[in-house]
Amino acid sequence: MSLLLLITGAVSLPLAVFGRTINLETRQSGSAVTVSLDQKYQTIDGFGCSEAFQRAVQMSKLSESQQQYTLDLLFSQTNGAGLSILRNGIGSSPDMSSDHMVSIQPKSPGGPSSTPNYVWDGSDNKQLWVSQEAVKRGVRTIYANAWSAPGYMKTNGNDANGGSLCGVGGASCSSGDWRQAYADYLVQYIKYYLEANVTITHLGFVNEPDLTTNYASMRSSGSQAADFIKVLGPTLEKANLSSVSINCCDTEGWSSQASMLGQLGSVDNFISTITAHSYTSSPSSPMNTRHRVWQTEAADLNGQWQGAFYSSGGAGDGITWANNIYTAVVNANASGYLYWIGAQTGSTNSKLIRIDGDKVTPSKRLWAFGQWSRFVRPGAIRVGVQGAPSGVRTAAFQNVDSSVAVVFINSGGSAANVQVKVGGGSGFNSSTAAAYLTDNSHDVSDSTVSLSGGTASASVPGRGMVTLVLKQEEAT
Repeated sequence: MSLLLLITGAVSLPLAVFGRTINLETRQSGSAVTVSLDQKYQTIDGFGCSEAFQRAVQMSKLSESQQQYTLDLLFSQTNGAGLSILRNGIGSSPDMSSDHMVSIQPKSPGGPSSTPNYVWDGSDNKQLWVSQEAVKRGVRTIYANAWSAPGYMKTNGNDANGGSLCGVGGASCSSGDWRQAYADYLVQYIKYYLEANVTITHLGFVNEPDLTTNYASMRSSGSQAADFIKVLGPTLEKANLSSVSINCCDTEGWSSQASMLGQLGSVDNFISTITAHSYTSSPSSPMNTRHRVWQTEAADLNGQWQGAFYSSGGAGDGITWANNIYTAVVNANASGYLYWIGAQTGSTNSKLIRIDGDKVTPSKRLWAFGQWSRFVRPGAIRVGVQGAPSGVRTAAFQNVDSSVAVVFINSGGSAANVQVKVGGGSGFNSSTAAAYLTDNSHDVSDSTVSLSGGTASASVPGRGMVTLVLKQEEAT
């Protein structure tokens, strides 16, 4: 822990910041915030969204310029939010009617031991295109998640309305045990993407297994999930795909997934990441697992579209989502946080970006994500931080390139001045500082910051969010 020296008196030394000269004698003193690199927490995998259920098709119908604009808004680290995780839906439906996700094996091959009859259209409901564009913009984490197995593999004969995978405990079918066939099916999906030069890094075989719906859905308890993972794990290894991480189990809420963990003990060595949504319960405390944990789906599904960072503190406000991410990452040790949909048509807040004809409108929710994702990159380690002003939440991270990102969220109505010093580690000494601001008038915009003696000083506006990025000169 280093000592922080506050400069409160007049100083005549000028300082160049972003091409401007700021005289330190005019600098206001602020709360002393100390980052402790020796105090380490979880590794961050990233922040993201999905374009499942043909939302990618909606994006593909935009003009070329608006397509590229939308993709940049989502994934660009310079012109957009810099999201670093894309979650795709593995189709299970026999066709693309309505917003169904078509299966790579729409019809039963005859039985679980029959020769598969896969059909690949080179599109995957336009998700392959979005994935390729995301990769061009630096995304390296592609999470492929099946909402259900195809209907002919399930107890109810339908990919919708629940039902369970034939062959797991308590789910016997006259057609036989489909666990191996389903594992082979998921492996083939991964291979199709590899052929298109897109590497799927994470695989999920079920979504909201505690919910029965009139769209693709499949029920599963923790023990039933374990029954399938016992087949899936070795199948991936046999296919030389052991590098693909198995995720489980995308329950409706955080507490539901926490309750399921005890039933997954027998397959703990196969599982890579524990995944949960935020609909029935939000991340508030760490799960009892050695694995990384992601919040993989959350949204204001019903609120009418609004784009403000702060209006009334409601469910659609950007600052609400900035705080939701904070709670998941800091209080619940989440390594990943995903909104439901990136870009979509319609008049609700269920997406980060609204498509209306050929018009594309980003919300402040997108920029709230950008304040995290642009500067807290995959592989970053959350580190200790102390001394934030009253009403201001802060979190600190050291990236793989050794830069330090410090996130501030000011929910109060007045600006808060902060002075940030990095201590611990191998003796970090800030040599450059940059600040980025999002509020009702700014979208991850350059903001004023000064640096003296390794201490960075900035102001966080009321109802605003600022991320400081501190770097040190490399040794020569």
